[in-house]
Amino acid sequence: MSTSFLHPCLRRMLGDRGGNFGIMTAIMMPVLLGAAGLAIDYSNMALSKRELQEATDSAALAAATALASGAASTTADAEAIAKDFVSGQMANYVDTDAISSIKAGTSVDIDVSATATSKSYKVTVATSYGIAATPFMSVLGYKTLNIGASTSTSSGTSDTKTALSMELVLDQSGSMGEKTTTCATYNGKNCKTYVTKIDALKKAADALFDALDTADPDHSLVRTGAYSYNNGLIYNSQKTQIKSMSGMAWGTATTATYVSGITASGGTDATEPMRQATLSIAKASDGSDVETQAHAVKGNTIVSRYIILMTDGEMTGNTGVWQSSFDQNVRNQCDATKTAGIKIFTVAFMAPDKGKQLLQYCASPGGNYYEAETMEKLVASFTSIAKEATKAVTLLTN
Repeated sequence: MSTSFLHPCLRRMLGDRGGNFGIMTAIMMPVLLGAAGLAIDYSNMALSKRELQEATDSAALAAATALASGAASTTADAEAIAKDFVSGQMANYVDTDAISSIKAGTSVDIDVSATATSKSYKVTVATSYGIAATPFMSVLGYKTLNIGASTSTSSGTSDTKTALSMELVLDQSGSMGEKTTTCATYNGKNCKTYVTKIDALKKAADALFDALDTADPDHSLVRTGAYSYNNGLIYNSQKTQIKSMSGMAWGTATTATYVSGITASGGTDATEPMRQATLSIAKASDGSDVETQAHAVKGNTIVSRYIILMTDGEMTGNTGVWQSSFDQNVRNQCDATKTAGIKIFTVAFMAPDKGKQLLQYCASPGGNYYEAETMEKLVASFTSIAKEATKAVTLLTN
């Protein structure tokens, strides 16, 4: 039928294209809303993923560091640290319901590998959670959007063994035979005999040796020797202030036997024993010295060197009164010892002021001077020295 016979109004309606925009808008509206929602949700996801990634990065590093430093004693402790770290950091951005979801969705994997001298930890932290989608995305059927992050990091420990050579320079002058305030035997309720200074020194030395042996049970890192001195006896065909000496040896047994046999007699002059002790353990620039060579046999390439200088008096020689020249000679030798790279610990045991002043001068900087007025304090001082010296035997490196 020809349109010419249609009613004019009907012809106008069939020819009108104005309604196309409305139809197309109705068709495209869900797509346009979805696109807008996608853009908004994509921005939210990107931000949340970055926050979650930073949290897992920090958590993995915290767990690995805790294991390496010993703050976490087990892998379970480290796992708890990592999970707490993730949820704690994300608490700055999300609500409590999301935190519970994040903690439940966080997994921590720890791989531990060990050798004879080292231990390494590889920590992997992975987590995910869902964030609510915008109403626009609901048009496309998405209620939540899942985001996740994963991080791996490594840390470890290694034991670097640092050996040591130690000389004891011990006063065995006559005053070391005097009694201390520590009771040795009782007569009923009263003290019958008191411990002498020389016996107190032997007890303190035993404490030192025990601590050194604990740090080096295999006797492959620690070498010790001792010089005892008074006012002037024969040594190496020359008149010196050395009473006797024990040569350097591995461990402490030889030195302990020597110290247990010293007795008190004579005056006081530490100059020559300090010089000899310094010569005994000082390092030669070319590594040809005895101690370097001895340690090299055991594979020890790093060797700390120490001298313990102890006295209960002041430098008198055989005069019975303090001598300025003797005191200065000891100070000069202490300077030379420090210059040689040897650390000096000094112990003043029930000593007069001039003896204390000398040992304060001789001690290496950093609290290496000890003062004891009782046997108990003397033992504590020698034990402290041993602990300080053996700190370098095992160093933890992260």
